[in-house]
Order: sequence, then structure tokens, then C-alpha cells
Amino acid sequence: MRTNQELVRELIRQGVLSTPRIIDAFRAVDRRFFVSKGLKRSAYKNEPLPIGEGQTISQPLTVAIMVALLAPKEGERVLEIGFGSGYQTAILARLVGDTGHVYALERIESLYEFGKKNLDRFGIFNVTLILADGSQGYQEYALYNGIIVDAAATAIEDSWKAQLTLGGRLVVPVGKTRDDQTLTKLTKVGEEKFKIEERPGFRFVPLIRGPTRI
Repeated sequence: MRTNQELVRELIRQGVLSTPRIIDAFRAVDRRFFVSKGLKRSAYKNEPLPIGEGQTISQPLTVAIMVALLAPKEGERVLEIGFGSGYQTAILARLVGDTGHVYALERIESLYEFGKKNLDRFGIFNVTLILADGSQGYQEYALYNGIIVDAAATAIEDSWKAQLTLGGRLVVPVGKTRDDQTLTKLTKVGEEKFKIEERPGFRFVPLIRGPTRI
């Protein structure tokens, strides 16, 4: 694939992009602007690519599945944990629109700067980027309509659940080994009650905990 539009058509063909709003967001956000300089020719491959520090920009198919599960709506508040390149962040920002907001966390400073530079090119104003550990969410701006975690957790944190609004959704890969992860969606249907959906067969880098890394 040589263009972003070809990539989007392939994701539609595979059935992972089907909602018109999400399709439009993927069309508007060109993946080429979010990959490392030496990998521009590989930008439209449907595969993860390294962005440094042992991290990756996720496979477009995976991003499409996660965003579809989260299903952000106009005007919603979304927390993204581990924004990395900023690619998914830009897609989320378009989906929540001018009246919504995305709070995006990244704990590795070099990746924070990389993602910020990429997002600045788009002139996006409804995103707040935060250099912080997101393993417990981010209480300052809670509650959120959606929380999306871009690395694999070994368990679902109670703090993430507590930071969701009623009806809010959490999307996170869960697994104790890199080869055995399940993409999990929780929907908050009561104060302590959640509906759960699971999709096995994913591979993510592990969620890193601890202080920000300079």
C-alpha cells in the first residue's frame, strides 16, 4: 500500500473499519506523519513499527479494533495511556470533536516529545499531553467517558474503573506474557458493575509502571 487511503480501504475490506465516523477519522489522520523518519516508506504497511525506547506505533488493524471498541462520541472526555507516536491520539481527537477532549499520557520523555511534535503538525487543540505514569490512570481530570490503554497490563486496575463515568468504557489488552494477551472492554453499567467483552490473540508491549523516564 502506497497511500493512507489505500490503507483505509484495506481496513474496510478486512471488516475492522465499518463505522462512517471512524472511517472518516482514519482517512483524515495520515499515518506517515507519525512514524519514525527512517520508516516513512513503511508507513502504510499494516504492521507495527518501532518508534524507539523499545516501543512501537501499533498495527493499523489493532488501532482500528481498539478505537471501534471504545466508540468515542462527540463531546466525550477520553484518557489515553501511553500515547507514543500520537497516531491514535489524533484519531481520538477527531472523534470527540471540538466539544470533547483527549487527555493523553506518556511516561518516556523522548516519546512524549516525539508524539507532541507529530500532533503539533496537525494543529490539534482538544488534546492535553501529560508526561506521567498512567498505570493508575490520571485522577486530576477524571471522570472519563473512555479510557484506552496502549500497552498490556497484567490485570485491570481498580483505579481505571473508578475513573469512568456511568456508561464509560475501558479498552485494555490484558495478559501476563507477550504471546497471550486478550483485548478487553469493560463498560460501566453500575457503580460496581461492569459488562465485559474479550477478544484474544493480541500482542502488545508491556505496560511500564513507575516514575517518568527522562
